[in-house]
Amino acid sequence: MIREDEKIVIGADHGGYQLKNSLVDYLLRLGYEVVDVGAYNDEPSDYPDFARMVAEKIQSGEARRGILICGSGVGASIAANKFRGIRAAVCHDTYSAHQGVEDDDMNVLCLGARIIGEALAKDIVKAYISAEFKNKDRYNRRLKKIEEIENGSGQTHP
Repeated sequence: MIREDEKIVIGADHGGYQLKNSLVDYLLRLGYEVVDVGAYNDEPSDYPDFARMVAEKIQSGEARRGILICGSGVGASIAANKFRGIRAAVCHDTYSAHQGVEDDDMNVLCLGARIIGEALAKDIVKAYISAEFKNKDRYNRRLKKIEEIENGSGQTHP
């Protein structure tokens, strides 16, 4: 279910600048409030800076979900996952985009602007924003283990 009242934070480096602009327009047309943290041009920029800004908006509660775009999506994902409470993944298909939310409570979608085109990116974003966490015991147990790892107290064996 698409939650039109939801606020989404979006950021991209120079490699994702064009796709970000297209997705901002798309999200606005769907009725979302969008917090665009840049880049605001295609001059060379660093994806960790945008990962930080997106993560901070989610951590503060200003937005519940985010989208990060770089050339491949990989760098943005790596950087975003360094922030406490952020569960980011590169998704270049609709199944991963909705399954990542439903089973893993993914809160940042990472896209590679040099990997996928605009039409597919819109389909992926729609799958992501339409999905809701299933909140089942097994998923919550896994999230708790991730939080323990994040806090430095988790053990990686069963």
